[in-house]
Amino acid sequence: MTTLLVIVLVVLMGLVVYSLVRGIVAFLKSTKIDLEREDTGVATEMQLMQNKMMFARIKYQALAVLVVAVLLAVSS
Repeated sequence: MTTLLVIVLVVLMGLVVYSLVRGIVAFLKSTKIDLEREDTGVATEMQLMQNKMMFARIKYQALAVLVVAVLLAVSS
């Protein structure tokens, strides 16, 4: 049980890093696009991707915290 939870935790940590990197890449691209366009008040595709990756990162971090809590409960 503990081994399975540790594997799940490592996978979730990898997903957090993946979401963070994709969000940073989207942020850098959206900054470049924003500098080159007029302000239309509409979110660009990269801004939407950045927002999506931020929510994914938060979701994976919450799941990782939950797994750590379960690990602590199981090991006690």
